[in-house]
This record gives sequence, C-alpha cells and structure tokens, in this order.
Amino acid sequence: MELVFLGTGTSQGVPIIAQPEGLCDLDNRRNWRTRSSIHVRMGETRIQVDASQEFRLQCIENEIPAVDYFILTHGHADHILGMDDLRRYCDMRGGDALPVYGTDEGLGRVKSIFPYAVRDKAVVKGYPAFALKKMPPVLNLPDGSVFSTLLPHGAIEVLGLVFQEGDARIAYFTDCSTVPDEALELARGADVVILDGLRQRPHPSHMTIDQAVDFAGKIGGTRSFLTHMTCTVDYETVGAQLPEGVELAYDGLRLEV
Repeated sequence: MELVFLGTGTSQGVPIIAQPEGLCDLDNRRNWRTRSSIHVRMGETRIQVDASQEFRLQCIENEIPAVDYFILTHGHADHILGMDDLRRYCDMRGGDALPVYGTDEGLGRVKSIFPYAVRDKAVVKGYPAFALKKMPPVLNLPDGSVFSTLLPHGAIEVLGLVFQEGDARIAYFTDCSTVPDEALELARGADVVILDGLRQRPHPSHMTIDQAVDFAGKIGGTRSFLTHMTCTVDYETVGAQLPEGVELAYDGLRLEV
C-alpha cells in the first residue's frame, strides 16, 4: 500500500507575501503547505481523499495517474472545492461517473456546489460525473478495504478512515477536535496513523499539536504523522520537539506500508 500526502496545510494561515516574523521558515520547502488531502494506492486501486482548491496542481506535482474512488471526509471548502478537477479522471473512465463516498453532510454539499456533475454519465466529454454514495462502515474494494468512523469537527461530524490491504493499515483522522473511543480502537496499532494537529494554541474544532501527540501515543501506531497545520508550525522547530515515532507530514511525502 502506498500513501501520498498531496497537501498538509489549512486555509487558516497567512499569505506568503504577508508572512509575519516568527512563523515558519519559508526557506524550508517543507513549510510550503497546500491544503490537506491524501492519495492512497491499494494494489491497482487508487483512492483520493478530499480535493482542495489546489487539487489539480497537487496531482500534477505528484504525478497522480488515475482515481478509481473518491472519499470526501466533509463538505468544508478546503476539502471539496477542488472536486471539479476530478473531471480528467472521469474522462479516463469514458465519462462514467466516479464513485464518491461521504456523509450526508458532505454529499449534500456536493449536490449544492456541483449539481451539473451529479449524474451517471458526464454531460459532455471532459466534464465531471459523480455517483454519490453514503460511506458504509466497511467499504470493500478490489484490493483492500476502507473502514470508516465519525469524528467531531465543530458543528458537524467528519469521516475518519482506516485503509487496510492484507495486514497493512493506515489511519487518517483529519479535521477533528478529539478521537472518540470507537475511532481510537479502529486505528489502534496501525502501521501509519495520521492526525489533525492544527497548531499550538487551542481551537474549537481541531486538535492542537499536544492533543494529537497524546492520541498518537494512545493509538500506538508504528509511525504517526501530524497534518492540517497552520503557518505557526515550523517543520524543523516543532518537529524537533516531537516524541519518537511522531513526525510532521509535508506536501509530497510518500510512504510505502
């Protein structure tokens, strides 16, 4: 199983041209973060999780050749607004709709933002087409399975995901203020655990760096990574303060599990 971090940042940042002193060092390219999403390959099956505003550029930069399934964790702008750029992957399917899995909240947002794409077949060549499906507790795919759970994120709940191919397991818990017991047990002992670690200061709908580190210890994954970070999280400075087994992710990071 292969994982690519297409983006590890958040909309809650400061534009580069107005970067205040004391924030992350922009001479370090690992501090140049686009908005968060991942791409997972299980065997020959390719799964895209979320599509930010930079999705098209992320796919070009990381050479993503195909998408077979799309999972939307939730309908916030930084996770959904790049979905129109799935059109090329729909075109590669002969215009047949791409399966899109999500929560009722997320799928409702897709219907409201992309009504022209909610159809079995693209209206014309080169347009997107989405077949919307409620994410089940276990999504069995040709080369593995995706387990889902719900995580609290402000006024909504988002999808937490665990990918499994054979004995290899990857947990992806982004945009959450805590990790409920059910989600913790689902992810326990995974080879790779990815957690929302927004910033150092508290936030009402995201975990802090310290909270994410605490849950990484409880889950007990072989390697844990923090994602969805603001510009206050400097890769070298904060990374050096993390305990063994916990790391900061960065755009373009590839892992083989």
